[in-house]
Amino acid sequence: MIYTMMQVCKKANLTYQTLKFYCNEGLIPNVKRDKNNRRVFDERNLKWIQDLVCLKKCGMSIQEMKDYLDLCLQGESTIPQRKEMLTKKQEALRCSIEELESSIAYIDWKQSFYDEVLSGKRPYVSNLIPMEEET
Repeated sequence: MIYTMMQVCKKANLTYQTLKFYCNEGLIPNVKRDKNNRRVFDERNLKWIQDLVCLKKCGMSIQEMKDYLDLCLQGESTIPQRKEMLTKKQEALRCSIEELESSIAYIDWKQSFYDEVLSGKRPYVSNLIPMEEET
């Protein structure tokens, strides 16, 4: 099946401008053009574009995506380098998840603290507001 730019945008959840940018940056190799010189995409293009979307969500920069593409185009012999690139991204994502989980735990604790203060189960104490000194 052949897809237009707009069809690919819908299927890959991309803006038209982003897809055009990816094309202009050379991130989508072998893009064909129709008789009106408009870009058209086949199933393989669509799958690669979906891969690019995922790589971007993983935190890859445009340059990293270009490097990854270059390795892909060289064939099977570059699989070890590609695996290494993905492993580094995977480790960074795992660190981000840990940081987010820690942040969520803090918010959960703070919300519980506020609930206890509002219900009268605990006195309000703030690190920002000095307490009156007892004499």
